[in-house]
Amino acid sequence: MLVVKTLHIWLVISWFAGLFYLPRIFVNLAMVPADSVAERDRLLLMAGKLYKFMTPLGILAILFGLWLWFGYGFSGGWLHAKACLVAVLAGYHWYCGRLLQQFRAGGNTRSHVWFRFYNEVPVLVLLLVLFLVVLKPF
Repeated sequence: MLVVKTLHIWLVISWFAGLFYLPRIFVNLAMVPADSVAERDRLLLMAGKLYKFMTPLGILAILFGLWLWFGYGFSGGWLHAKACLVAVLAGYHWYCGRLLQQFRAGGNTRSHVWFRFYNEVPVLVLLLVLFLVVLKPF
């Protein structure tokens, strides 16, 4: 199980790298002037490749987390709270895909400031998850 735990932690770190960086690309996309087609296309290419790369990482991170949950038989409110936060992250990941589709279609209506705040969501969720895992408060 230690190998599974190690792989889970590695996958979570890798997934979070994508969750941190993709919205930063969105910030830049929201700031691209309308006449800068090459810059927009380059950022869309980067965002698309990153999303395709980070999606399997997120899926595997969740699957390895479930493997640990069922393998160790953890119980307690902290684990259920963590599972809810992981569901929030999965929803955040999915919504990043929707935002990417909007950018590709030229339909983004949000400002770069909105994306700067949106970018902080996984940071806060990660902090909460770490407190739950380390402290196991309930």
